[in-house]
Amino acid sequence: MPRPRSLTPDQLASAALTVIDRDGLAGLSMRAVAQELRMSTMGLYRYVADREELERLVVESVLGTVDTEPAPSCTPWEERIEALVRRLRDTISAHPAVVPLTVTHRHQSRAVLRWSEAVLTVLSEAGFDGRRRVIALRALLSYIIGAIQLEHLGPLAGEGTVAISALPPTEFPHLAQTAQRARDVGADEEFLGGLAALMRGLHT
Repeated sequence: MPRPRSLTPDQLASAALTVIDRDGLAGLSMRAVAQELRMSTMGLYRYVADREELERLVVESVLGTVDTEPAPSCTPWEERIEALVRRLRDTISAHPAVVPLTVTHRHQSRAVLRWSEAVLTVLSEAGFDGRRRVIALRALLSYIIGAIQLEHLGPLAGEGTVAISALPPTEFPHLAQTAQRARDVGADEEFLGGLAALMRGLHT
Protein backbone atom coordinates (compact mmCIF):
# COMPACT_ATOMS: atom_id res chain seq x y z
CA MET A 1 0.00 0.00 0.00
CA PRO A 2 1.23 3.52 -0.64
CA ARG A 3 2.21 5.29 2.55
CA PRO A 4 1.69 8.98 3.28
CA ARG A 5 4.93 10.85 3.77
CA SER A 6 3.83 11.94 7.24
CA LEU A 7 0.74 11.75 9.42
CA THR A 8 -0.43 14.10 12.13
CA PRO A 9 -2.02 12.98 15.41
CA ASP A 10 -5.32 14.40 14.15
CA GLN A 11 -5.16 12.25 11.01
CA LEU A 12 -4.40 9.15 13.05
CA ALA A 13 -7.24 9.90 15.47
CA SER A 14 -9.64 10.56 12.61
CA ALA A 15 -8.85 7.22 10.98
CA ALA A 16 -9.20 5.36 14.27
CA LEU A 17 -12.50 7.13 14.99
CA THR A 18 -13.81 6.18 11.55
CA VAL A 19 -13.07 2.54 12.34
CA ILE A 20 -14.79 2.78 15.74
CA ASP A 21 -17.88 4.51 14.33
CA ARG A 22 -18.15 1.90 11.58
CA ASP A 23 -17.12 -1.32 13.34
CA GLY A 24 -17.48 -0.55 17.03
CA LEU A 25 -14.76 -0.44 19.64
CA ALA A 26 -14.03 -4.14 19.18
CA GLY A 27 -13.10 -3.42 15.57
CA LEU A 28 -10.31 -1.04 16.49
CA SER A 29 -6.91 -2.51 15.72
CA MET A 30 -3.61 -1.40 14.28
CA ARG A 31 -4.40 -3.33 11.11
CA ALA A 32 -7.86 -1.77 10.69
CA VAL A 33 -6.53 1.74 11.16
CA ALA A 34 -3.65 1.08 8.77
CA GLN A 35 -6.12 -0.09 6.13
CA GLU A 36 -8.19 3.04 6.67
CA LEU A 37 -5.06 5.10 6.07
CA ARG A 38 -4.10 2.97 3.05
CA MET A 39 -0.77 1.97 4.52
CA SER A 40 0.85 -1.15 5.91
CA THR A 41 0.36 -2.15 9.52
CA MET A 42 4.10 -1.97 10.12
CA GLY A 43 4.10 1.52 8.66
CA LEU A 44 1.57 2.63 11.26
CA TYR A 45 4.01 1.62 14.00
CA ARG A 46 6.19 4.50 12.85
CA TYR A 47 3.61 6.81 14.41
CA VAL A 48 2.05 4.98 17.37
CA ALA A 49 3.35 2.23 19.61
CA ASP A 50 0.14 0.23 19.95
CA ARG A 51 -3.66 0.29 20.09
CA GLU A 52 -3.59 1.94 23.51
CA GLU A 53 -1.87 4.98 22.07
CA LEU A 54 -4.47 5.10 19.30
CA GLU A 55 -7.20 5.03 21.94
CA ARG A 56 -5.67 8.01 23.73
CA LEU A 57 -5.51 9.96 20.48
CA VAL A 58 -9.18 9.23 19.85
CA VAL A 59 -10.22 10.39 23.32
CA GLU A 60 -8.31 13.63 22.91
CA SER A 61 -9.72 14.17 19.43
CA VAL A 62 -13.33 13.74 20.57
CA LEU A 63 -13.25 15.40 23.98
CA GLY A 64 -10.73 18.05 23.08
CA THR A 65 -13.55 20.03 21.45
CA VAL A 66 -15.60 20.27 24.67
CA ASP A 67 -15.90 23.80 26.01
CA THR A 68 -14.77 23.50 29.64
CA GLU A 69 -15.10 27.17 30.56
CA PRO A 70 -17.62 27.38 33.44
CA ALA A 71 -20.42 29.90 33.28
CA PRO A 72 -19.88 33.08 35.35
CA SER A 73 -19.88 32.55 39.10
CA CYS A 74 -23.00 34.71 39.41
CA THR A 75 -24.93 31.85 37.75
CA PRO A 76 -26.40 29.27 40.17
CA TRP A 77 -23.96 26.41 40.59
CA GLU A 78 -26.55 23.84 39.49
CA GLU A 79 -26.92 25.59 36.15
CA ARG A 80 -23.15 25.81 35.75
CA ILE A 81 -22.77 22.08 36.33
CA GLU A 82 -25.65 21.27 33.99
CA ALA A 83 -24.04 23.33 31.23
CA LEU A 84 -20.74 21.44 31.57
CA VAL A 85 -22.56 18.10 31.62
CA ARG A 86 -24.63 18.97 28.56
CA ARG A 87 -21.54 19.94 26.59
CA LEU A 88 -19.82 16.68 27.44
CA ARG A 89 -22.88 14.61 26.60
CA ASP A 90 -23.48 16.40 23.29
CA THR A 91 -19.88 15.78 22.23
CA ILE A 92 -19.67 12.14 23.30
CA SER A 93 -23.12 11.29 21.92
CA ALA A 94 -21.79 11.83 18.41
CA HIS A 95 -19.39 8.92 19.02
CA PRO A 96 -20.96 6.77 21.79
CA ALA A 97 -18.58 3.85 21.27
CA VAL A 98 -15.80 6.07 22.60
CA VAL A 99 -17.39 6.23 26.09
CA PRO A 100 -15.48 3.23 27.52
CA LEU A 101 -12.22 4.79 26.36
CA THR A 102 -12.92 7.92 28.39
CA VAL A 103 -13.03 5.71 31.47
CA THR A 104 -9.93 3.73 30.58
CA HIS A 105 -7.82 6.80 29.81
CA ARG A 106 -9.37 9.35 32.17
CA HIS A 107 -6.15 9.73 34.17
CA GLN A 108 -4.05 10.48 31.09
CA SER A 109 -6.52 12.42 28.97
CA ARG A 110 -5.93 16.17 29.19
CA ALA A 111 -9.46 16.74 27.88
CA VAL A 112 -11.06 14.64 30.64
CA LEU A 113 -8.84 16.26 33.24
CA ARG A 114 -9.79 19.76 32.06
CA TRP A 115 -13.51 18.93 32.24
CA SER A 116 -13.11 17.45 35.72
CA GLU A 117 -11.16 20.51 36.86
CA ALA A 118 -13.94 22.78 35.60
CA VAL A 119 -16.58 20.78 37.48
CA LEU A 120 -14.48 20.81 40.64
CA THR A 121 -14.05 24.56 40.32
CA VAL A 122 -17.83 25.03 40.30
CA LEU A 123 -18.34 22.57 43.15
CA SER A 124 -15.64 24.26 45.23
CA GLU A 125 -17.17 27.70 44.71
CA ALA A 126 -20.53 26.20 45.76
CA GLY A 127 -19.04 25.09 49.06
CA PHE A 128 -18.26 21.46 48.30
CA ASP A 129 -15.04 20.21 49.84
CA GLY A 130 -13.36 17.09 51.17
CA ARG A 131 -15.19 13.80 50.80
CA ARG A 132 -18.40 15.50 49.68
CA ARG A 133 -16.63 16.99 46.66
CA VAL A 134 -15.03 13.65 45.79
CA ILE A 135 -18.39 11.88 45.84
CA ALA A 136 -20.09 14.64 43.86
CA LEU A 137 -17.55 14.45 41.01
CA ARG A 138 -17.65 10.66 40.91
CA ALA A 139 -21.44 10.67 40.94
CA LEU A 140 -21.58 13.08 38.00
CA LEU A 141 -19.03 11.10 35.98
CA SER A 142 -20.78 7.81 36.76
CA TYR A 143 -24.15 9.20 35.73
CA ILE A 144 -22.91 10.69 32.46
CA ILE A 145 -21.02 7.56 31.40
CA GLY A 146 -23.82 5.19 32.35
CA ALA A 147 -26.62 7.32 30.91
CA ILE A 148 -24.91 7.79 27.55
CA GLN A 149 -24.22 4.08 27.20
CA LEU A 150 -27.82 3.20 28.11
CA GLU A 151 -29.13 5.82 25.71
CA HIS A 152 -27.28 4.25 22.78
CA LEU A 153 -27.14 0.57 23.75
CA GLY A 154 -30.55 0.21 25.38
CA PRO A 155 -32.74 3.22 24.53
CA LEU A 156 -36.19 3.45 26.08
CA ALA A 157 -37.71 3.38 22.61
CA GLY A 158 -35.83 0.19 21.76
CA GLU A 159 -36.74 -3.48 21.56
CA GLY A 160 -35.81 -4.13 25.18
CA THR A 161 -38.52 -1.80 26.46
CA VAL A 162 -41.06 -3.41 24.14
CA ALA A 163 -40.14 -6.87 25.42
CA ILE A 164 -40.36 -5.79 29.08
CA SER A 165 -43.72 -4.10 28.54
CA ALA A 166 -45.06 -7.46 27.32
CA LEU A 167 -44.10 -9.30 30.52
CA PRO A 168 -46.99 -10.97 32.36
CA PRO A 169 -48.47 -8.34 34.70
CA THR A 170 -49.29 -10.98 37.26
CA GLU A 171 -45.58 -11.62 37.77
CA PHE A 172 -44.06 -8.21 36.96
CA PRO A 173 -46.86 -5.65 37.45
CA HIS A 174 -44.70 -2.60 38.14
CA LEU A 175 -41.97 -3.42 35.62
CA ALA A 176 -44.41 -4.05 32.79
CA GLN A 177 -46.40 -0.89 33.52
CA THR A 178 -43.26 1.23 33.83
CA ALA A 179 -41.93 -0.08 30.51
CA GLN A 180 -45.20 0.80 28.80
CA ARG A 181 -44.84 4.40 29.95
CA ALA A 182 -41.10 4.45 29.21
CA ARG A 183 -41.65 4.22 25.46
CA ASP A 184 -43.04 7.77 25.53
CA VAL A 185 -40.02 9.23 27.33
CA GLY A 186 -37.56 10.94 24.98
CA ALA A 187 -33.80 10.73 25.31
CA ASP A 188 -33.42 14.34 26.46
CA GLU A 189 -36.20 14.01 29.01
CA GLU A 190 -34.64 10.83 30.35
CA PHE A 191 -31.12 12.28 30.60
CA LEU A 192 -32.02 15.66 32.02
CA GLY A 193 -34.58 14.17 34.40
CA GLY A 194 -31.97 11.82 35.79
CA LEU A 195 -29.45 14.63 36.05
CA ALA A 196 -31.98 16.80 37.94
CA ALA A 197 -32.60 13.97 40.39
CA LEU A 198 -28.85 13.59 40.94
CA MET A 199 -28.41 17.32 41.43
CA ARG A 200 -31.14 17.35 44.07
CA GLY A 201 -29.27 14.60 45.87
CA LEU A 202 -26.05 16.60 45.84
CA HIS A 203 -27.76 19.27 47.94
CA THR A 204 -27.92 16.92 50.94
